[in-house]
Amino acid sequence: MSRISVRGFAVASATAVTTVGAVVGVATGDPSNDLETTASGTTLLADIPVGEQAAVQTASLTQQADAIALSADAEAKKSVEESARIQAAKDAKEKKAAAEAKAKKEREEKDKEQVASRSATRDSSDFAPQSSYTVAQVKAMAKQMVPAGQFQCFSNIVNHESTWNYRAQNPSSGAYGLVQALPGSKMGSAGADWRTNPATQIEWGLNYMNKRYGSPCGAWSFWQANNWY
Repeated sequence: MSRISVRGFAVASATAVTTVGAVVGVATGDPSNDLETTASGTTLLADIPVGEQAAVQTASLTQQADAIALSADAEAKKSVEESARIQAAKDAKEKKAAAEAKAKKEREEKDKEQVASRSATRDSSDFAPQSSYTVAQVKAMAKQMVPAGQFQCFSNIVNHESTWNYRAQNPSSGAYGLVQALPGSKMGSAGADWRTNPATQIEWGLNYMNKRYGSPCGAWSFWQANNWY
Protein backbone atom coordinates (compact mmCIF):
# COMPACT_ATOMS: atom_id res chain seq x y z
CA MET A 1 0.00 0.00 0.00
CA SER A 2 1.25 3.52 -0.77
CA ARG A 3 2.03 5.63 2.26
CA ILE A 4 0.94 9.26 1.84
CA SER A 5 2.05 11.83 4.41
CA VAL A 6 -0.45 14.49 5.53
CA ARG A 7 0.75 17.58 7.46
CA GLY A 8 -1.41 18.89 10.20
CA PHE A 9 -3.76 15.95 10.70
CA ALA A 10 -4.75 15.50 14.33
CA VAL A 11 -6.33 12.15 14.85
CA ALA A 12 -8.71 12.34 17.76
CA SER A 13 -9.39 8.61 17.74
CA ALA A 14 -9.05 5.58 15.56
CA THR A 15 -12.23 6.51 13.73
CA ALA A 16 -12.31 10.32 13.66
CA VAL A 17 -10.15 13.07 12.20
CA THR A 18 -10.88 16.52 13.61
CA THR A 19 -8.28 18.77 11.96
CA VAL A 20 -7.04 18.65 8.36
CA GLY A 21 -3.85 20.29 7.16
CA ALA A 22 -2.36 20.44 3.66
CA VAL A 23 -1.59 17.33 1.69
CA VAL A 24 2.08 17.21 0.76
CA GLY A 25 2.06 13.87 -1.01
CA VAL A 26 -0.44 11.97 -3.13
CA ALA A 27 -0.62 8.36 -4.19
CA THR A 28 1.02 7.71 -7.49
CA GLY A 29 -0.26 4.18 -7.89
CA ASP A 30 3.27 2.87 -7.60
CA PRO A 31 3.56 0.56 -4.55
CA SER A 32 7.24 1.50 -4.25
CA ASN A 33 6.50 5.23 -3.92
CA ASP A 34 6.76 6.20 -0.27
CA LEU A 35 6.35 9.97 0.15
CA GLU A 36 6.58 11.32 3.64
CA THR A 37 7.11 14.78 5.17
CA THR A 38 9.91 15.24 7.63
CA ALA A 39 7.90 17.45 9.98
CA SER A 40 7.36 16.07 13.45
CA GLY A 41 3.92 14.90 14.26
CA THR A 42 3.23 13.75 10.69
CA THR A 43 0.23 11.51 10.37
CA LEU A 44 0.37 8.93 7.64
CA LEU A 45 -2.69 8.30 5.55
CA ALA A 46 -2.18 4.63 6.27
CA ASP A 47 -2.70 5.35 9.96
CA ILE A 48 -6.16 6.78 9.35
CA PRO A 49 -9.05 4.33 9.27
CA VAL A 50 -9.84 3.28 5.73
CA GLY A 51 -13.39 4.56 5.96
CA GLU A 52 -12.18 8.07 6.67
CA GLN A 53 -9.26 8.31 4.22
CA ALA A 54 -11.45 9.54 1.34
CA ALA A 55 -12.85 12.38 3.46
CA VAL A 56 -9.36 13.39 4.58
CA GLN A 57 -8.04 13.39 1.03
CA THR A 58 -11.03 15.40 -0.18
CA ALA A 59 -10.59 18.00 2.57
CA SER A 60 -6.89 18.35 1.79
CA LEU A 61 -7.45 18.69 -1.92
CA THR A 62 -10.17 21.26 -1.22
CA GLN A 63 -7.68 23.31 0.78
CA GLN A 64 -5.20 23.11 -2.06
CA ALA A 65 -7.86 24.18 -4.56
CA ASP A 66 -8.82 27.10 -2.32
CA ALA A 67 -5.20 28.20 -2.06
CA ILE A 68 -4.76 27.99 -5.83
CA ALA A 69 -7.99 29.95 -6.33
CA LEU A 70 -6.84 32.67 -3.92
CA SER A 71 -3.51 32.91 -5.69
CA ALA A 72 -5.26 33.10 -9.07
CA ASP A 73 -7.59 35.81 -7.77
CA ALA A 74 -4.62 37.83 -6.49
CA GLU A 75 -2.85 37.51 -9.84
CA ALA A 76 -6.03 38.46 -11.70
CA LYS A 77 -6.51 41.52 -9.46
CA LYS A 78 -2.91 42.54 -9.99
CA SER A 79 -3.35 42.15 -13.74
CA VAL A 80 -6.54 44.24 -13.71
CA GLU A 81 -4.87 46.98 -11.66
CA GLU A 82 -1.88 47.04 -14.00
CA SER A 83 -4.17 47.21 -17.02
CA ALA A 84 -6.10 50.08 -15.39
CA ARG A 85 -2.83 51.91 -14.68
CA ILE A 86 -1.68 51.51 -18.26
CA GLN A 87 -5.06 52.66 -19.59
CA ALA A 88 -5.08 55.68 -17.25
CA ALA A 89 -1.61 56.67 -18.45
CA LYS A 90 -2.73 56.24 -22.06
CA ASP A 91 -5.86 58.33 -21.47
CA ALA A 92 -3.83 61.07 -19.78
CA LYS A 93 -1.39 61.12 -22.69
CA GLU A 94 -4.23 61.34 -25.21
CA LYS A 95 -5.92 64.15 -23.24
CA LYS A 96 -2.66 66.09 -23.10
CA ALA A 97 -2.13 65.66 -26.83
CA ALA A 98 -5.72 66.77 -27.50
CA ALA A 99 -5.31 69.83 -25.28
CA GLU A 100 -2.06 70.78 -27.01
CA ALA A 101 -3.64 70.32 -30.42
CA LYS A 102 -6.60 72.47 -29.38
CA ALA A 103 -4.34 75.20 -28.03
CA LYS A 104 -2.27 75.13 -31.21
CA LYS A 105 -5.38 75.40 -33.36
CA GLU A 106 -6.66 78.33 -31.30
CA ARG A 107 -3.32 80.12 -31.64
CA GLU A 108 -3.31 79.57 -35.38
CA GLU A 109 -6.86 80.85 -35.70
CA LYS A 110 -6.05 83.89 -33.58
CA ASP A 111 -2.98 84.59 -35.72
CA LYS A 112 -5.09 84.31 -38.87
CA GLU A 113 -7.66 86.71 -37.41
CA GLN A 114 -4.96 89.21 -36.56
CA VAL A 115 -3.45 88.95 -40.02
CA ALA A 116 -6.87 89.34 -41.60
CA SER A 117 -7.62 92.26 -39.31
CA ARG A 118 -4.38 94.02 -40.21
CA SER A 119 -4.90 93.43 -43.90
CA ALA A 120 -8.41 94.85 -43.62
CA THR A 121 -7.31 98.07 -41.92
CA ARG A 122 -6.59 101.28 -43.77
CA ASP A 123 -3.94 103.95 -43.24
CA SER A 124 -4.10 107.71 -43.20
CA SER A 125 -3.42 108.01 -46.93
CA ASP A 126 -6.73 106.28 -47.65
CA PHE A 127 -8.69 109.29 -46.40
CA ALA A 128 -8.98 112.53 -48.31
CA PRO A 129 -8.16 115.55 -46.13
CA GLN A 130 -11.06 117.74 -45.01
CA SER A 131 -11.24 121.21 -43.52
CA SER A 132 -12.89 119.86 -40.39
CA TYR A 133 -14.19 116.61 -38.89
CA THR A 134 -16.98 115.67 -36.53
CA VAL A 135 -16.41 113.26 -33.65
CA ALA A 136 -18.47 110.67 -35.52
CA GLN A 137 -16.24 111.01 -38.58
CA VAL A 138 -13.07 110.71 -36.51
CA LYS A 139 -14.37 107.59 -34.81
CA ALA A 140 -15.35 106.09 -38.17
CA MET A 141 -11.82 106.60 -39.46
CA ALA A 142 -10.34 105.05 -36.32
CA LYS A 143 -12.55 101.96 -36.70
CA GLN A 144 -11.15 101.47 -40.19
CA MET A 145 -7.54 102.00 -39.13
CA VAL A 146 -7.37 100.17 -35.79
CA PRO A 147 -7.70 96.34 -35.75
CA ALA A 148 -11.18 95.34 -34.60
CA GLY A 149 -9.95 93.49 -31.52
CA GLN A 150 -7.98 96.55 -30.39
CA PHE A 151 -10.41 99.32 -31.19
CA GLN A 152 -12.18 99.46 -27.83
CA CYS A 153 -8.88 99.83 -25.98
CA PHE A 154 -7.75 102.53 -28.43
CA SER A 155 -11.09 104.29 -28.02
CA ASN A 156 -10.83 104.19 -24.21
CA ILE A 157 -7.47 105.95 -24.29
CA VAL A 158 -8.55 108.58 -26.81
CA ASN A 159 -11.75 109.24 -24.88
CA HIS A 160 -9.77 109.88 -21.68
CA GLU A 161 -7.03 111.90 -23.38
CA SER A 162 -8.99 114.16 -25.71
CA THR A 163 -12.67 113.11 -25.80
CA TRP A 164 -12.06 112.55 -29.54
CA ASN A 165 -11.13 116.19 -30.19
CA TYR A 166 -8.34 116.09 -32.75
CA ARG A 167 -7.45 119.73 -31.97
CA ALA A 168 -7.29 119.22 -28.19
CA GLN A 169 -4.24 120.85 -26.57
CA ASN A 170 -3.04 120.68 -22.99
CA PRO A 171 -2.25 124.27 -21.94
CA SER A 172 0.22 123.12 -19.31
CA SER A 173 2.26 120.45 -21.08
CA GLY A 174 1.57 121.28 -24.70
CA ALA A 175 0.36 117.71 -25.46
CA TYR A 176 -1.72 117.75 -28.63
CA GLY A 177 -4.33 115.84 -30.58
CA LEU A 178 -6.43 112.75 -30.14
CA VAL A 179 -3.75 110.76 -28.32
CA GLN A 180 -2.14 113.82 -26.67
CA ALA A 181 1.31 113.35 -28.15
CA LEU A 182 3.98 115.22 -26.19
CA PRO A 183 5.18 117.22 -27.90
CA GLY A 184 2.61 117.21 -30.66
CA SER A 185 5.32 117.59 -33.28
CA LYS A 186 6.20 113.92 -32.75
CA MET A 187 3.26 113.11 -34.95
CA GLY A 188 5.09 114.72 -37.86
CA SER A 189 6.66 111.29 -38.48
CA ALA A 190 3.23 110.12 -39.67
CA GLY A 191 2.45 113.23 -41.77
CA ALA A 192 3.07 116.92 -42.04
CA ASP A 193 -0.65 117.60 -41.52
CA TRP A 194 -0.63 116.20 -37.98
CA ARG A 195 -2.25 119.35 -36.56
CA THR A 196 -5.38 119.16 -38.71
CA ASN A 197 -5.74 115.58 -39.91
CA PRO A 198 -7.14 113.10 -37.38
CA ALA A 199 -6.19 110.18 -39.65
CA THR A 200 -2.54 111.18 -39.31
CA GLN A 201 -2.93 111.38 -35.53
CA ILE A 202 -4.62 107.96 -35.39
CA GLU A 203 -1.85 106.40 -37.45
CA TRP A 204 0.85 107.86 -35.24
CA GLY A 205 -0.98 106.94 -32.02
CA LEU A 206 -1.54 103.34 -33.16
CA ASN A 207 2.13 102.94 -34.09
CA TYR A 208 3.18 104.41 -30.74
CA MET A 209 0.98 102.02 -28.76
CA ASN A 210 2.15 99.01 -30.75
CA LYS A 211 5.85 99.84 -30.40
CA ARG A 212 5.80 100.80 -26.73
CA TYR A 213 3.12 98.50 -25.29
CA GLY A 214 2.63 95.83 -27.92
CA SER A 215 -0.91 96.91 -28.75
CA PRO A 216 -3.59 99.46 -27.84
CA CYS A 217 -4.89 97.03 -25.22
CA GLY A 218 -1.41 96.82 -23.72
CA ALA A 219 -1.35 100.61 -23.62
CA TRP A 220 -4.81 100.72 -22.05
CA SER A 221 -3.76 98.30 -19.31
CA PHE A 222 -0.81 100.54 -18.51
CA TRP A 223 -3.04 103.63 -18.61
CA GLN A 224 -5.48 102.09 -16.12
CA ALA A 225 -2.66 101.41 -13.67
CA ASN A 226 -0.94 104.80 -14.07
CA ASN A 227 -3.47 107.25 -15.56
CA TRP A 228 -1.02 108.00 -18.35
CA TYR A 229 0.70 106.01 -21.09
